[in-house]
Amino acid sequence: MSRIIQSLSQVSPDYDVLFCDLWGCLHNGKQAYPAAVAALQGFRAKGGKVVLMTNAPRPNQYVIAQLDRMGVPRDAWDLVVSSGDAAQEAMFSGAVGHKVWHIGTTKDDGFFDDIPAEWRDAPAIQRVPLAEAEGIVATGPFEELTEKPRDYHDRLMEARDRGLPLLCANPDIVVDMGETRIYCAGALAEYYEGLGGTSLYFGKPHAPIYDRARRLLDLSPDARVLAVGDGIFTDVKGGLDQGVDVLFVTGGLAADALGPDVENPDNALLLDWLGGHGMTPQYSIGRLR
Repeated sequence: MSRIIQSLSQVSPDYDVLFCDLWGCLHNGKQAYPAAVAALQGFRAKGGKVVLMTNAPRPNQYVIAQLDRMGVPRDAWDLVVSSGDAAQEAMFSGAVGHKVWHIGTTKDDGFFDDIPAEWRDAPAIQRVPLAEAEGIVATGPFEELTEKPRDYHDRLMEARDRGLPLLCANPDIVVDMGETRIYCAGALAEYYEGLGGTSLYFGKPHAPIYDRARRLLDLSPDARVLAVGDGIFTDVKGGLDQGVDVLFVTGGLAADALGPDVENPDNALLLDWLGGHGMTPQYSIGRLR
């Protein structure tokens, strides 16, 4: 059974580190949630460490710049780790070849152009048309506000027939940008797998992003970690797979299924919903606060 709590402070003394999701927990893609910011500041003020862990398909400096624009203060976090960071390492190591077809928007150009120091002497990654590609890098749809995975059916069938691997820079399936739900690279990768293609993942719920966070924060093996997030198959599954406790934020992606009050999930609906997904996070909360 998942225990519904009203504030992070009810359980925070039991933890040294938070692995906290961004979209749906700290902000909605357009503006920060003040109560969530205050909760993270309070955790750090008592000696805790906060890792903002996001499936954004961009290096962390671009995520930090976005947080700055939203007015998220720097004293709310210690470290930002993105799926883009972990996926970049794989791409520059040649995981899907060095000539790649990029599915994504120009806002993700930094994934290719901002080369980490340790990879600057590696063979260059070239973005080429699908017909010339050795592999695919997906950071999201070309037109994220309007396109769906099935819009890529013919092109992905061609890629499958040629045996091209797809590197997914963001395993999220959907996110809510304000009031608009948009598809992410994870939806394209999942669709490609459904066609018989091969997709490679590096963000939540997969291990590389957690390994990177632990390495950069130099966490001791006995550090008490709480994973916080609203994605049942990314944040919750990832935390449980890592063997850490999880705080599920019900007022994000799952809000419509859990009762009329986004701040206070219906306990019976929550238990049924979690049971249907085969997940049992230790705690649940309407909004991070």
